[in-house]
Amino acid sequence: MKIILFANTDWYLYNFRLPLVRAIRATGHELILLSPPGKYVGKIRGEGFDWRPLPLSRRGINPFEEWKSIRRISKLYRAEKPDLVHHFTIKSVLYGSLAAKRARVPRVVNAVTGMGYLFSTHNLFTAFARPIVKLLYRWLLRGTTVIFQNQRDLDVFLKQRMAEKDASVLIPGSGVDIDHFSPGPTPEGPPIVLLPARMLYDKGVAEFVEAARKLKMEKINARFVLAGASDPGNPSSIPEDQLNQWEQEGILEWWGWQDDMAAVYRSAAIVCLPSYREGLAKSLIEAAACGKPLIASDIPGCREVAREGVNGLLVPPKDAIALASAIRTLLESPEKMKIMGAASRKIAVEEYAAARIAAETISIYNR
Repeated sequence: MKIILFANTDWYLYNFRLPLVRAIRATGHELILLSPPGKYVGKIRGEGFDWRPLPLSRRGINPFEEWKSIRRISKLYRAEKPDLVHHFTIKSVLYGSLAAKRARVPRVVNAVTGMGYLFSTHNLFTAFARPIVKLLYRWLLRGTTVIFQNQRDLDVFLKQRMAEKDASVLIPGSGVDIDHFSPGPTPEGPPIVLLPARMLYDKGVAEFVEAARKLKMEKINARFVLAGASDPGNPSSIPEDQLNQWEQEGILEWWGWQDDMAAVYRSAAIVCLPSYREGLAKSLIEAAACGKPLIASDIPGCREVAREGVNGLLVPPKDAIALASAIRTLLESPEKMKIMGAASRKIAVEEYAAARIAAETISIYNR
């Protein structure tokens, strides 16, 4: 088959879907990757993949510009005549599905990678846009196969008639390279409590900062680290000035973007993700593969990976006090951390290996 994968960033394609695109190529299918240009284009092309640029504003609301984007996608689909297209993230799903209808692409797969900012945030804009997007989902997902990352998102889409039951599939995330993300020795010195994520308020960064401040005041001997870049294209992005200010206060360390996340996970004693919303938290899966105990919000997309009392602790979202208490509990229980770390590795290997996730996805293409 000739297959096109379309996402809203080249970063997403490289960091989340590289095992899948490698597996597609290994099966002999012809593959084109489509996204707005960014700094990961060189890495994608360095892997030998055919990547094409498609400018797409992640925050754009100008209807004329958005319609131009849809026409560009339609033109490319008509020119390439793919047998199948696979869309990731909300704007790519909506625009790509409409373009596929216009271009008469015979097979469409859509990945719902989480409910997203639009469904988890309540303000005037989201209150206005949410009903419109629901109507678009009902129309554009009809006749397509829809892949969900967690059961709750699948149930919500079915209940609100935004997807069809017979065409809905549950595949847990994008998988993890269990050889690359593997356990290793934790360095000596004060234990590191790590939050690995894009620097978004929706990832619970502010609550992590507040928990770190509280534990510092209690003289807890630990380092608190944020690892990830700011994301100006996201409405929930934290300004770099704010991140720098927290670091200058001595509350935590902001390491910014890290190329070798496996090494970052190995340096940590505990990995936290107090997020407000997730499709399926890839950072938790990677940390689990590295054998780390986890602390996460008790929400869909986190609780599937971080399991209360098994490989970690769950806390209510937006609750810095509960987060601080959970961190303290683990730091004071080294033996419990060791047992939970081993359980994390077992879960990652048995349930989230990238080869398994890629095989399940390709089997959907073949069907």
